Amino acid sequence: MAHRYRLGIDVGGTFTDGILINEETGETRIAKVPSTPKDPSIGFLEAVERILREAGIETRDVGYLVHGTTVATNAIIEGNLSPTGFITTEGFRDMLEIQRQIRPALYDLLFEKPQPLAPRYLCFGIPERLDATGEVLTALDEKAVAAAAEQLKKEGVEALAVCYLHSYLNPAHEMRTREIVQEVFPDAVVSLSSEVAPEFREYFRASTTVINAGVRPIVERYLSNIEDRLRDAGLKGELLIMQSSGGVLTFEAARTKPVFMVESGPAAGVIVSAHLGQVLGFDNIMSFDMGGTTAKTGLIEHGTPRITKEYEVGTAARAERGAKGAGYPIRTPVIDLVEIGAGGGSIAWVDPGGMLRVGPQSAGADPAPVAYGQGGTEPTITDANLVLHRLDADHFLGGEMRLDEEAAYQAIKEKCADPLGLDVVEVALGIVEIANTVMSNALRRISVQRGYDPRDFVLVAFGGAGPVHANRLAVELEIPTILVPMSPGTTSAMGLLVTDLKHDYSTTLIQRTDQLDAETVNRLYGEMEERGKKALVGEGMEHASIGFERQVEMRYVGQSYELPIPLGDGKVEDALEGMLRHFHEEHERAYGFAAPDEPVEFVTLRHTAVGSIAKPKLRELPEREGDVKAACRAVRQVFFAEAGGFVDCPSYDRYQLAAGGVIEGPAIIEEMDSTTVIHPEFLAEVDRYGNLLIKPRK
Repeated sequence: MAHRYRLGIDVGGTFTDGILINEETGETRIAKVPSTPKDPSIGFLEAVERILREAGIETRDVGYLVHGTTVATNAIIEGNLSPTGFITTEGFRDMLEIQRQIRPALYDLLFEKPQPLAPRYLCFGIPERLDATGEVLTALDEKAVAAAAEQLKKEGVEALAVCYLHSYLNPAHEMRTREIVQEVFPDAVVSLSSEVAPEFREYFRASTTVINAGVRPIVERYLSNIEDRLRDAGLKGELLIMQSSGGVLTFEAARTKPVFMVESGPAAGVIVSAHLGQVLGFDNIMSFDMGGTTAKTGLIEHGTPRITKEYEVGTAARAERGAKGAGYPIRTPVIDLVEIGAGGGSIAWVDPGGMLRVGPQSAGADPAPVAYGQGGTEPTITDANLVLHRLDADHFLGGEMRLDEEAAYQAIKEKCADPLGLDVVEVALGIVEIANTVMSNALRRISVQRGYDPRDFVLVAFGGAGPVHANRLAVELEIPTILVPMSPGTTSAMGLLVTDLKHDYSTTLIQRTDQLDAETVNRLYGEMEERGKKALVGEGMEHASIGFERQVEMRYVGQSYELPIPLGDGKVEDALEGMLRHFHEEHERAYGFAAPDEPVEFVTLRHTAVGSIAKPKLRELPEREGDVKAACRAVRQVFFAEAGGFVDCPSYDRYQLAAGGVIEGPAIIEEMDSTTVIHPEFLAEVDRYGNLLIKPRK
């Protein structure tokens, strides 16, 4: 029997989601199991086994398995990188200590820089030097390399990062260094900056390379463990992993460049939002993904997700995601996300000044919110929503899990309401509204602060908790339409199955546009294209399915920041005039001014090789007669501030809603993996694919 199924598994902080799609019919099945933070592969394999068992599918019928994971991110945040050595040019040994002069909060005298990625005693400066054109000024001291490798071997490091000055122009010294290290210390896992991030700005390049080296052993063990167990279970299909830029990589490619998969899970949510927009005819979308641990938001303009290189990882970077300098920079393409510690499991607490606060600490999967009855004692956003009756204690996870409303009530009373001298319901509303404010600020950061007007966008809300809060956020930002896809809790996993194979390449080339060496630019793009084609053909892609996307990062001469401008398929000299026009427009949008008379320069050439994978079809709802009343499950009292308290509110079974149905708020729509809250003065329409479109009543 031919492979007919695709399987997506997304490991989140609280739940591990699985989605199985029949390639021929578009029929989907979903599964949700608690994540296993101590060993994520346990939850992963449990989700695979469960979804296949429930669907009655043999493992051999799965043609593709795509995985989204936060293994790499968690290793960095928790400071669990493998012991990593660092080799650089003599005189630059302290690069990882010095980092940058910028700080996230200008007047914060207590700010401490993140710990260096490799301690000083594991950093070595090697006599060698290239100039800014890649010419050799000082030959590589091979004896010094051998001595450093010998010392690192004695220190017991597992991984090694090499980052020489200007090696992005000439990688010869780095390549030779790897050869010497492999002779002296064959067990070391070596990452070269000229392969991982061949771009200028040495600290950014070094940081990216050290992170890549440090997570490699961890990611290799994790992927090998999963691969061995899947192969033992008889799964012969292709194994792919989501990368931060929104494409997928083979397990093999991800093993050598794990830094490309740092934001693997969250990227899938933005990709599926773009896919839904494409199918439904929405060009401009803000994606809002609220899970159990964090909320993530991304922006899609003209059908394309925004990609950034201004990206940081690390504990402080998560808490201060808007501020630069709090974490470790990564110079690989990442979907532009704002991520905050506000999920269903975010803990509500009263600070020493008597203020109610929410997050960023999360109860996660273990011990989970109080209402789950798994030992959690701290009240969370989920507990607050339950006290407001926005969640149904008896129908959570499709009735698989009963929530304890009394325990949630008592936890909010004891930990928050009593210390504040306030009513429990009032405090529960306060918890939800504080979380909403934090999340609407995140949506402002991805839109208003990037020069976009939220009123021009559709808000796609998903994640288990996203549809509970989306309506309120849309009011705050005056977003006219909210789209809630089917099975919002597993929508991110769906994103894993609608993305293409991608390989990203880049090279720095600083040249003024009025003195451009077009021949060199075309040659460099040609070389990157060949590498991309070779990689995709090696992964079994047909030539007809391979495409390319090219971008040039440009800036006014003398600026410190660049803007990415698309370059079409032709030669650069033919496209230059249009690119310059586009650059001035983009500069006006991003910064509020443009200077068309100023000289402009190219900085970095970027190239993406894309292997198109056939996308599964969205399944249309069968034609059904009857009105929405048939789907009404019950009427219960639900708290809405704008209605002045608890009001009668019908709850509907989403699976019983027919296309074309209209539900007037206030209303609650429930399904296995999420709950959608429709506020008074709003209504929801069901489209032919079962998506909910929530809009203000006229």
